[in-house]
Amino acid sequence: MNKTIKAALAVGLSLLLSACSMVSQQPTGASVAIDKDTELALPLPAELGYSFAASQLISATWQDDTQQLPVQVEVTPDKVVLAGFSSWGTRILSLQYQNQAIETQVLSGLGATLPQPEQVLFNLMLTLWPIEAWAQPLQGIGWHLVDTDNSRTVFDENQQAIIEIDYQAEPGAHKTTGNIVFKHLIQGYTITIQTLNSTIVDNPSKS
Repeated sequence: MNKTIKAALAVGLSLLLSACSMVSQQPTGASVAIDKDTELALPLPAELGYSFAASQLISATWQDDTQQLPVQVEVTPDKVVLAGFSSWGTRILSLQYQNQAIETQVLSGLGATLPQPEQVLFNLMLTLWPIEAWAQPLQGIGWHLVDTDNSRTVFDENQQAIIEIDYQAEPGAHKTTGNIVFKHLIQGYTITIQTLNSTIVDNPSKS
């Protein structure tokens, strides 16, 4: 791992994680910094609409360099848990999003060279959570989403497209059955999410 994957996934964050320390963020609810002046609230885990567990391979390309990060993800109605691993199988970062708080951990000595776990979470949620879940958080900063059958575009307050997400699954299949390609049009990086295996379970009805 080197600084490139951090640049590719960090989406402008300047805050570095303290190595091997637990960090809890509670502004008004869980949020991530999308630039030095803007915090974006996250949807709740339950707003995904189903429970989801997967092994994924995240490939980040910036300029001519590509780095990969294997991750394990689990989403239930009350929490999102993810972990990133080295190529030799050691867990090097982890995150839990629950009760409107985010807790993160990064292996000692790697905080400045890895993507921030919060940004891995943001990328995951932006690709999978439905447009209805994102409408209010994005409206709060003047942004909005436009979905088609196989793509999603994020527009900023100036109506400029800043993120494009392409879903390569077959028509009618779940988004994770094909590669998901996340392109940041301003910062010039591309993230490809390959789901190696997954389990999807409908959440129990509240009625």
